[in-house]
Amino acid sequence: MSTFNDPSRLGISGSRVADCTGQGRPALVGYLPVGYPTVDGSLAAMRALTEGTTGRGVDIVEIGIPYSDPLMDGLVIQHAALRARERGVRTRDAFRAVEAVAAAGATPMVMTYWNLIEAYGPDRFARDLAAAGGAGTITPDLPPDDCPEWFEATDRHGLDRVFLIAPSSSQERIGLTMRSCRGWVYATSVMGVTGARASTSDAAPVIVERARGVDPSLPVGVGLGVSNGAQAAEIGAFADLVIVGSALLKCLGSDGRDLDGDLRRLRLLVDDLASGVDCART
Repeated sequence: MSTFNDPSRLGISGSRVADCTGQGRPALVGYLPVGYPTVDGSLAAMRALTEGTTGRGVDIVEIGIPYSDPLMDGLVIQHAALRARERGVRTRDAFRAVEAVAAAGATPMVMTYWNLIEAYGPDRFARDLAAAGGAGTITPDLPPDDCPEWFEATDRHGLDRVFLIAPSSSQERIGLTMRSCRGWVYATSVMGVTGARASTSDAAPVIVERARGVDPSLPVGVGLGVSNGAQAAEIGAFADLVIVGSALLKCLGSDGRDLDGDLRRLRLLVDDLASGVDCART
């Protein structure tokens, strides 16, 4: 594994990853969308992510902002986003989630499509995210060579920028993307949309190796498909961050009628995932 010692590249979220690496394990990242099953229910779920049943939960919470036309989200996340939007979730609710996650001691990041930032106003969005305690954003549909206003806004407010690379990315494209990131880079391990899978992708270690060959100073996270502790251990053996989304979201019912039961299931899954990353490098 790489040693990360350039604070200017690591930012807030990358420094959290470096702390985890110093403990001999990868960082665990949990994704949930704000507003599902309700805004308050989603905040409770995010707090549960940070705790598990033992007080040891995820290191970074990836807070999704529901979007009407997602490009890479699988059916589970699409369904949750639709329900959240029907119930009136707004971009500003993500900042409430950021505050809740930061207060719980985890590192909050927002995952959002560019149209939402553009509609809110890039500088205003960066300002409000930083004021809420956010570390930065993951922007899956934003090309790093076509967003000067986002570079300016994130630099001005001290936020991390995480862009995506894929198995189809050329080495030149991987280099450009990683130079544009601050914090870490998100390596999608499969082509297509997100969703929990029965097995991890054979492409995952390959894309991580390619990224490290281009820039070993930046942490590499892998997502798309992790659903249990065994898979988290498998991914964590070579990636710096293990990212879990749909499997966590499946713990939550759409009506929120048994939120206490949903949160118990969520905490137990977090325990399993945390155990997986803990033994990933032993």
